[in-house]
Amino acid sequence: MSVEYKVIEISTVTDETIESVLNEWVARGWIYDGVQFAMRDASPRPCMAFVTFKRERAGSTGD
Repeated sequence: MSVEYKVIEISTVTDETIESVLNEWVARGWIYDGVQFAMRDASPRPCMAFVTFKRERAGSTGD
């Protein structure tokens, strides 16, 4: 199976923006894979987030 990945950058990190990204891309057929937060030393809140999704590549023959 050949897998492709999608990475979405979120520059305004709130529960609403993360929820919106998750709902949008799962509705498009992508499977949630994980989230990574970028932090600044001066703030306890993340300044960015990267949400990753994956799905089987279209036309994959199932290696």
